[in-house]
Amino acid sequence: MARKKTEIVPVRSDVPIYPIGVAAKLLNVHPRTLRIYEKEGLIEPAQQGNRRMFSADDIQWISCIRRFIHEDGISIPGLKKLLEFVPCWEISDCPEDVHQCCGAKVDKAVPKTLHRVGNAQARAEAKEQDVQKRKSAASAKKHQSSG
Repeated sequence: MARKKTEIVPVRSDVPIYPIGVAAKLLNVHPRTLRIYEKEGLIEPAQQGNRRMFSADDIQWISCIRRFIHEDGISIPGLKKLLEFVPCWEISDCPEDVHQCCGAKVDKAVPKTLHRVGNAQARAEAKEQDVQKRKSAASAKKHQSSG
């Protein structure tokens, strides 16, 4: 009797599989650093019971946070404030092709387009209008520089 071949399916990048100790080792930081980022609201690890669990996307986002802090010299309060106004890819100048397929991208920015406060649908529509404005501004900038 032949054994049935088991198909191995890769884990999605948004599935939390790393406990805090493993995540800290992957990032070469102390677990306390991750707790500080969580306390400051920069990360939101999944909770399984009383354990913090991190996904590959979380690990990638924390790497970005570390780069902002240690290479770009942005303080944690400064980073939190920046993220209120612009998405992470605008802070780090990620090319569009990179941030479009990035699972770790963070967009906590409050929409600049006027919308009714407390209305989730109006907020989402305003956010989409902001994205369209940024895209049209970027394409206009590209068009000016090429022509």
